[in-house]
Amino acid sequence: MPVYNFKNMAPVPSASDLVDIVLTRTQRRTPTVVHPGYKITRIRSFYIRKIKFTQQTISDRLTAMLTDFPRLSDIHPFYSDLCNTLYDRDHYKLALGQINTAKTLVDAVARDMIRMVKYGDSLYRCKCLKRAALGRMCTILKRQKASLSYLEEVRKHMSRLPALDPNTRTLLMCGLPNVGKSSFMNKITRANVDVQPYAFTTKSLFVGHTDYKYLRWQVIDTPGILDHPLEQRNTIEMQAITALAHLTCSVLYFMDISEQCGYTIEQQCNLFRSIQPLFANKQLVVVINKIDQQPWETLESDRRAMIEELVKESGPNTTMLTMSNVSEEGVSQVKNHACDKLLAARVDSRVSGNKVDSVMNRLQVVYPTARDGINREAFIPESVLKEREQQKKTNVKSRIGYAPTIDDVNEEGDETPPESDDEMMEGGGTFRKKTARELMWENGGPGVWAPDYREQYDLADPEWRFDAIPQILDGKNIADFVDPDIEEKLRLLEEEEEQLLAEYEAANMDRINDDDSLDEMEKAAVNEIRDRVKIARTYKERPGGRNRPVLPREVRGRAKDCHDESAKLNPEAIEKHMEKYGVDASKMVERGRKREREDPRVRRRNEQRDADKEMEDASKDSDEEMNGRGVSKGAIKRAKKEREESVKRERSLARSHSRPREPSQMGLKDDDMAKVAKKVEKEGQKRWHGGSGEGDQRKAVHLVKWMNTGKKRNGTHYCR
Repeated sequence: MPVYNFKNMAPVPSASDLVDIVLTRTQRRTPTVVHPGYKITRIRSFYIRKIKFTQQTISDRLTAMLTDFPRLSDIHPFYSDLCNTLYDRDHYKLALGQINTAKTLVDAVARDMIRMVKYGDSLYRCKCLKRAALGRMCTILKRQKASLSYLEEVRKHMSRLPALDPNTRTLLMCGLPNVGKSSFMNKITRANVDVQPYAFTTKSLFVGHTDYKYLRWQVIDTPGILDHPLEQRNTIEMQAITALAHLTCSVLYFMDISEQCGYTIEQQCNLFRSIQPLFANKQLVVVINKIDQQPWETLESDRRAMIEELVKESGPNTTMLTMSNVSEEGVSQVKNHACDKLLAARVDSRVSGNKVDSVMNRLQVVYPTARDGINREAFIPESVLKEREQQKKTNVKSRIGYAPTIDDVNEEGDETPPESDDEMMEGGGTFRKKTARELMWENGGPGVWAPDYREQYDLADPEWRFDAIPQILDGKNIADFVDPDIEEKLRLLEEEEEQLLAEYEAANMDRINDDDSLDEMEKAAVNEIRDRVKIARTYKERPGGRNRPVLPREVRGRAKDCHDESAKLNPEAIEKHMEKYGVDASKMVERGRKREREDPRVRRRNEQRDADKEMEDASKDSDEEMNGRGVSKGAIKRAKKEREESVKRERSLARSHSRPREPSQMGLKDDDMAKVAKKVEKEGQKRWHGGSGEGDQRKAVHLVKWMNTGKKRNGTHYCR
């Protein structure tokens, strides 16, 4: 697992976003209402709390940033130099230092302003000090705009860095550009590095993993390195130099002997010599690549001698191997050889360390030596040998259910296995009990026959093994309560049931005969009624039907929607609905009409409707009289419009005044009780059921004392 994981760093907000976050959180998490009438100590604590909360929020945010970013002096030297190569160590430390300084300045501003607010003598002065404190803090944050944006870019790039472990088993590939490093990595790992026929396709470090000898190995592909001084190398090349300098690994230096990479063998040898100090204390493998284009055997002698001399100069830790990524010749050998060399080197380094001596002193290894030259075999007693011979003759295993094999040969030479227990008894001469497997195959095979385990019960009397096990319920044997005449009673019940079924079928036949006298329309109506009754009965008897409350009768009869004509329970709709079920609803409708006449609300509604009708008739008569007298059409229209408006006015007036209810309708005894209840209701409304505190988000109009007291002099009087 990687030691450092830079993907968990939180995003760094910009300066303006950070100011918005801090002020919004202060507004949401602190009280927002304060009045000049409060005690001055309460007003001071109100504004001190806001300043402290803002300072704490800024401090927490900046501290989280400083904690997320790694300290270059505390991490592995590889990551430290890599950050220096990619982001410039000085710029990185300067940005973090500015953030730390900003945090210190914010704490100092909050401390000074809180000290001044403690001496504030009015709400206005405390508020001005609070505004000044928050403004100075926000100004400090805005000055860190460049540092915050730089750290956000660094965080984005660091989150894309490969998660490699500097201390694990590692294979590192290096060399000039376009010599086959990425292709080799794609062959031995599951990585997918981009491979193109031009230089510097790989511009950063790529990490892959492979397995060898049940161990996980880390494979690193580095960008190409050019042969020029260290000061002239760019950021891409310096990544490879950093990995070579700080990682304990097995180095694979790739050389292209076909020179298709664009560099000659001499240039590749010169690069090897220039970076050779970085190979110190590392296992080095010089990989001769692209032998499919230029075989090693057919290479010119002077060039081959140049490479061999280079390998000899490097020391005993250097070996040379040939391979080809296209034909995959030698790919596995290169990987295995590099892994073996690194494993051996790691073991040697641990053995040669100081820790091994403390362990070896506690170990004692003893090697046994031979007493003489005699070869002593294992001794088996004669009794054991005789018993084995006896078992071979008598204990013949059953082969029932198995296919015959070469070993299944009887004493007579018959290769077929014995199929019955009698044959085995004749061949062996002794009695042998059948196994459960043999009984299973004799009685139908698997799934048909099962052994009776009651035979293995260990009871006081063996005859009890096959007795019926009693069924116990509530501590009592069910067999003690079985009626001995249960069979006879069951037979009588079945006969009675058959008789009832016969009577029911006879009644159905009479019903069917009655239906024959009906015509087709009547039969269709009867069938529809029966279907509806059946559906209603099924719906009523459904499992979830009783899971809802039953509506009371006075609510059940109300119309669902006054605008829906089909939802109104008028007499015509009731008769039409009940006719579908074959029920005569004329008496029911008549009874409902009688009850409707007795209802005072319906009576008043009918009287109003009659009065409106009479008024309309009167208006028509007046119109006819006016026409008869020769009144103009405009006068008729005005008179008609006045009558309509008077009717609307009367109706709106009637709606605006609610009709007083009688005491009995309100659940009271008389008018005196109604007056007492009204008085108690008014007294209850005067009580204060709850008040608002400082944390309530409400904005109300309050009169400021300094604006509304004293004399009004000349000048402006607006709220400052």
